[in-house]
Amino acid sequence: MANVIAIANQKGGVGKTTTAINLGGALAEQGYRILCIDMDPQANLTVGLGINLGTVERSVADVLADSRATMAEIVIPTQTTGIDVAPATLELASTEVELFSAIGREHALREALDGWVDQHYDFALIDCPPTLGLLTINALVAARSVIIPVQTQYYALKGLTALVKVINTIRAKLNRDLRVLGLLPTFYDGRTILGREMLDELRELGDHHVFNTIVRNTVKLGEAPLTGRPITSYASSSDAARTYRELAREVIELG
Repeated sequence: MANVIAIANQKGGVGKTTTAINLGGALAEQGYRILCIDMDPQANLTVGLGINLGTVERSVADVLADSRATMAEIVIPTQTTGIDVAPATLELASTEVELFSAIGREHALREALDGWVDQHYDFALIDCPPTLGLLTINALVAARSVIIPVQTQYYALKGLTALVKVINTIRAKLNRDLRVLGLLPTFYDGRTILGREMLDELRELGDHHVFNTIVRNTVKLGEAPLTGRPITSYASSSDAARTYRELAREVIELG
């Protein structure tokens, strides 16, 4: 079975898309077949994997809205070996509105992936939008587990409660198999007292696993999306690339 992992946090700018692209790159490097699914109307994952939005004819919006297309029909190979992408466009924002009146609206993505994703991929990484709306709920219902990137800053920790509450509700009512794979510390700066204190506080929360991997903000990591490739391909020997290889190992070990 494909390991379907949602990468979610309702706070923007915490590293969800960066995590999806670079974790995908590190896993693909090990020979795994990766599908990256862009559930954010901003389409940063799609662009970050080198896809020109002007060439996208059908997207996740067509899959979710009245099944105008299947996943197989929208998936595009990227320039990185082993990674395909289910692209998003701005149209996805209006699709979320359409879903509100649809029967079984929370299960649209799960039904689109059911069976097909297992035949073609080892991992499916779902990049969620920075909201707790229907697109994120669809991702969490379709996933086996969720990675929560958490910026090591004060306000970032405060937003965790709402997300965990939604995850617990989905686990109770819509997807009993869903589990939090771990909290991923991002944008860490060990030179600051605040950064170190926030990391300690994250680990002391105690409710969920905290990844040993810590993502630091580096220049190379910021440059990689401009090339349309993961950091493991763009700057293979960089510290950032090594970080995501460590994360990939942890994800594989956690199952």
